[in-house]
Amino acid sequence: MNDTTSFSRLNIDERGVAWLTLDRPEVHNAFDDALIEDLNDHLDRLHRLCDDGKLRALVLRSEGKHFSAGADLAWMKRMVDYEFDDNLADSRRLSHLMHCLDTLACPTLCLVQGATYGGAVGLVACCDIAVASEKARFCLSEVRIGLAPAVISPYVQRAIGERQMRRYALSAEVISASLALELGLVHRVVEHDKLENARDEILDTLLACSPQSQKATKALLAHIAQEPDSAATRERCCRVISELRISHEGQEGLSAFFEKRSPRWQNDEEPS
Repeated sequence: MNDTTSFSRLNIDERGVAWLTLDRPEVHNAFDDALIEDLNDHLDRLHRLCDDGKLRALVLRSEGKHFSAGADLAWMKRMVDYEFDDNLADSRRLSHLMHCLDTLACPTLCLVQGATYGGAVGLVACCDIAVASEKARFCLSEVRIGLAPAVISPYVQRAIGERQMRRYALSAEVISASLALELGLVHRVVEHDKLENARDEILDTLLACSPQSQKATKALLAHIAQEPDSAATRERCCRVISELRISHEGQEGLSAFFEKRSPRWQNDEEPS
């Protein structure tokens, strides 16, 4: 399947891996209302495909030298004349984008090169796994122009912690790739020309796992993050593992383990 627009590209390969690409290299993949709308349309579609069991993973990437330079300058000029309600509608569309990316049921992988500023840091933080080129750099740059990293703050703060978020959101310091790794914003930093190799290695690892188990695990971890230690959470944990043990993929995974063979989902077969 393939879908092409002026602002981003969505391709889905035969393995069920979606490739969502920011495609505005002439402006360093900067955000504007059109790109946000475009990405929202793609992600809404991916949610439906994931719910139907037709999606195994998402790779988020961008064309050109930079991942995203943040807000588009022309968009920012238009914002000067926006009333409160216009700004609120704009912010809600961006919030929808972050929420949709964060809650996609299948695993998500973000590939980062070059500058990653403003709202783009939120995209990285919303993905389950983030790999950066050694040339990548990050910045919560909003306070430099009298704004705040408001919509993306829940996701970035979750990734790097409250203490570090206070520093970098208030100072707008540029964060190197190595520091982003130390902070927990990205999981791995590789040589610039090895980014695709790392991508393929991680995808192979993800696709070797049970799709059903990945979805259940991601949903469970989101619940635990909201309510870490309660009787309801402990009961939910017990129910999730019990349901998986008796599920088709759970039974197939255990059988494959004891029979010393690959589970059927690795061969694109449905467990019986």
